[in-house]
Amino acid sequence: MKKYRRIKLWTAACLMLCMLMVPAAQMNVTAAEVIATVNGTVMSGTTSELLKLSTQEGEMHIKLDSGTDTSSCKILLPDQKISVSVSHGSDGYLHAVKITSGAQTVGVTVDSSKTSTVTGTIGEKTKGDVLYFNTYAGEMQIKLDPSTNMSGCSVLVINKTYTITCARGSDAYMHAVSIVDSSAAAVTTGSTGYTPMPAGPVNASTTVVTGTVGSNTKENLLYLTTTGGEMQVVIDGNTDSRNGLMMIPGRKVTVSVYRGSDAYMHAAAIAGEKNYVQPATLSGSYSTVTGTVSSKSTENILYLSTSAGEMELKLDTLGNVNNCKVLVTGKKITVTCARGADAYMHAISILAN
Repeated sequence: MKKYRRIKLWTAACLMLCMLMVPAAQMNVTAAEVIATVNGTVMSGTTSELLKLSTQEGEMHIKLDSGTDTSSCKILLPDQKISVSVSHGSDGYLHAVKITSGAQTVGVTVDSSKTSTVTGTIGEKTKGDVLYFNTYAGEMQIKLDPSTNMSGCSVLVINKTYTITCARGSDAYMHAVSIVDSSAAAVTTGSTGYTPMPAGPVNASTTVVTGTVGSNTKENLLYLTTTGGEMQVVIDGNTDSRNGLMMIPGRKVTVSVYRGSDAYMHAAAIAGEKNYVQPATLSGSYSTVTGTVSSKSTENILYLSTSAGEMELKLDTLGNVNNCKVLVTGKKITVTCARGADAYMHAISILAN
């Protein structure tokens, strides 16, 4: 009996010792994972997979993966000051365990009741809290605030595509209200009244080409004059032409193309030269006019030849384009329009006849 009692006591002692040792062992494992915390500034060339960090000791390359905790810092733009806890990876690289940011700037008053939603890429000129955002409509400068909602994106890096909802601040800058990765973005209608035309999904690999619209261009076929010669690009139901509506000969356009099953090159998206403007406030009743598209038309202004003369219609409040993807010279259309606070007439919707 004494022998069995001694065995039970010894077993209990071992169990208690194990219970005391387990937390300590777990703490040692966790501590071993993070080998150091480094401070520095984000360098150009940083991507969503690789962080280039300038430190006092020199340049570091740190991998970002699905396990990286970016909840305290999603902004990885040049000159951004951050702290990174790192671990050794089995691939020989240092891996980021957690990223935290430095002090954030104080925000300004932002009129979030009037928002606009734009899609584009963050440009190389971006520094600090001012994003140089390249959209189909041109380059925008958008400020980041501590209150910017970035729950819809993993990290913010140069040359990646995002959708930004922004509003005018008391400092006259447009400020980012929310940012999401473009791949996860849902098309929304802001208070500007702009409703993008639907575009079908294009899963093929695309190439971006720039050129001018050729004189033979039709509604369903773009003749694109490039430095390498003339291309024929099909415009179909999947083409996103929201930012490349005017196929006027001589106009410069940028086209994202892919090879279709019919061996033709197809346009996934078309973008013309356009100046970004804050949509005007409309006043008065709506009017409907019918005419043909003039060759003077641009992405900002539609020149419409009517029986009463030529009308000049701004396109900043355009919401719907029906029965066509693009407009060519001489195309007959019906336009619903209204007068803006700037005394111009503004197109609200276009119906191809």
